[in-house]
Amino acid sequence: MPCSHLFHQLQICAKRRAPSQGKSIHAHIIKSGLTQYDPLPNTLVDMYGKCGLIHNAIQVFDEIPQRDKVCWASILTAHTHANLPKRTLSMFREMVSVDGLQPDHFVFTSLVKACTSLGSLRMGVQVHARFLLSCYSGDDVVKSSLVDMYAKCGLVDTARIVFDSICYRSSVSWTAMVSGYAKSGRKTEAIELLRSMEERSLFAWTALISGLVQNGYWVDAFNMFNEMRREGMDIEDPFSLSSIIGVSANLATLDLGKQMHCLVIALGYESSLYVGNALVDMYAKCSDVDAAKRTFDSIGNKDVVSWTSIIVGMAQHGRAREALSLYDKMVKNGVKPNKVTFLGLIYACGHAGLVDKGRHLFRSMRKDYGFSPSLQHYTSLLDLYSRSGLLDDAEKLLNTMPFEPDEAAWAALLSACKRHGKTHMGVRVADLLLNLEPKDNSTCIMLSNVYAGAGILGEGESSVLCWGEYTSNGGCNFFST
Repeated sequence: MPCSHLFHQLQICAKRRAPSQGKSIHAHIIKSGLTQYDPLPNTLVDMYGKCGLIHNAIQVFDEIPQRDKVCWASILTAHTHANLPKRTLSMFREMVSVDGLQPDHFVFTSLVKACTSLGSLRMGVQVHARFLLSCYSGDDVVKSSLVDMYAKCGLVDTARIVFDSICYRSSVSWTAMVSGYAKSGRKTEAIELLRSMEERSLFAWTALISGLVQNGYWVDAFNMFNEMRREGMDIEDPFSLSSIIGVSANLATLDLGKQMHCLVIALGYESSLYVGNALVDMYAKCSDVDAAKRTFDSIGNKDVVSWTSIIVGMAQHGRAREALSLYDKMVKNGVKPNKVTFLGLIYACGHAGLVDKGRHLFRSMRKDYGFSPSLQHYTSLLDLYSRSGLLDDAEKLLNTMPFEPDEAAWAALLSACKRHGKTHMGVRVADLLLNLEPKDNSTCIMLSNVYAGAGILGEGESSVLCWGEYTSNGGCNFFST
């Protein structure tokens, strides 16, 4: 078999992501003694990298005696595809120090993508500076990567400067810039930029819509989705649908959500996991828990998001037993819960009075899954204790948790004291809360009522706590007469 044919076949394997066929060709190359015949070694590295077999790519790379820029670009790109950004940057140092090579435009692209994955603006700026000093400073592909990096790091104006310097803007650079504006909340600029595109791609539309949704511009997102549909854009990727279903969930508009569900079915995306999860969340937030359950049951390969969405939905609508039963099934199916799952479960236990179960789940987070409880988890456990009248446990939790209790946490305990008639504890909690200079009106009113209801006497004279004015910093001010 001619080397040119082997080279061509490896390229096809890389393009089709066919590792088995690629390995067979590699075996034939070894048997034929062609392992050092250019450009087969570099092509093997590239093929293994694109097929996700990073260890095979490294093995071939290490066996190459004379490594050139093409070889290095292939292995760095392989690490980028494998989402190993730190390794990409460390290998680049080896390329310069060991082989004495300088980066070309392919290497620069890999380096910028690595910095983007790490969210390392400092290193990204250093790579950008090196790129500007190189003979490849006009390369539009590297510039497109820089636009994406700066946009994702929050420097949208810098991204725009680089974007404007690109001679031939690809769909990638347009999408990165639109996404940068949308995700930073600059909706007008995002919409205007998209409308200025000669050929608007589905990815650009999706970047705009998802960015608007993330920033709470739900109506704008829905309007842009309708505009995209009117332009006749083929929805070849279901991600834009999951974003717009999220609009229905956030607006809690069930009729709109049902229309989106019909569109999903019409387009044939009802089997999409992302879309299915979004529909479960939408129906739950729109208070149609039965529809959420039916949609959940129709999902084939359920992931942690699927299970968590239905568990939280059941919990928030008073169906604690069903939420806990679903959790047991989730574990039996080998799906590992996440922190949000436990939030929903502890919430369910709190509203059903299942104290022991709630405590068990709270401990299970750390013991069985290695999660460190967040302030939200402690607050949910506090709510569980407070609703069940276990106020001593609630106060102990506030004093021992590894977070500084905020106004809302102390106010929740104070409200429980008032509700359960724990006057002395209520006064003690009120004193602690008052030291925080609470800002919320309802907290201040509750403090006043607790002190007044306790009949507190001043030293040597009657003292009546009166509702005071707000202080200059917005907190409550109490004074006695």
